[in-house]
Amino acid sequence: MADIFRVEIITPDRIFYEGEARFIEFTTAAGEIGVYANHIPMTTVLAPGIVTIHHGEEETVAAVHAGFAEILGDKVTLLAEVAEWPDEIDVNRAEAAKDRAEERIANKTTDIDVARAEFALRKALIRIDLAGYR
Repeated sequence: MADIFRVEIITPDRIFYEGEARFIEFTTAAGEIGVYANHIPMTTVLAPGIVTIHHGEEETVAAVHAGFAEILGDKVTLLAEVAEWPDEIDVNRAEAAKDRAEERIANKTTDIDVARAEFALRKALIRIDLAGYR
């Protein structure tokens, strides 16, 4: 039997998730990471992505849109600017945000912040992807 560890996802306005896991996957600024119990301690920067929390045969999925992760041997804490469940996603709004971001990127001018538009596009795509888990 695999070891269990605590998982917390905290945003500025709520404790988004508290529970136990056998494995967690999330996206960092350096790429995707998977964590089991007794992982080497580390702190890393979160990038927009889907978090998958594995509890044996079951999975819980959510989106986070930036922040920090602290990994300890018996606990993983994600401090996220925004975290969302699949049923909290407004797909029409996400599609509209995707379209706006794609247009800004395609028609970039000196007054367009391309990095910000690319970040907005990534967040919209994550939301659209997460909505498929409903």
